[in-house]
Amino acid sequence: MYDILIEDRAGIDIQDGIDYYNTESAGLGLKFETAVDKEFLAISKNPFYQIRYKNIRCKLVKKFPYLIHFYVDEAIKTAYVLAVINTSKDPKENWL
Repeated sequence: MYDILIEDRAGIDIQDGIDYYNTESAGLGLKFETAVDKEFLAISKNPFYQIRYKNIRCKLVKKFPYLIHFYVDEAIKTAYVLAVINTSKDPKENWL
């Protein structure tokens, strides 16, 4: 299994998603957080998803329009989560 290290920016993305979904419906933020955690578990078991750009891999969050952007350091068996991006937003305004 690979360790998952969540960068600060990704933590902010996740919290923003939780906050947004909680305003939409009670308990939906928790469902979003649970869905993200399930994808982190999948990444920790097998982080070798398709490379989308440079060395960055992406994993879709099921049932939510978010992509987890991460890279893998095989030498220390760690996946670094850089961002959890809402795919419904304009990437020019929402991606560093």
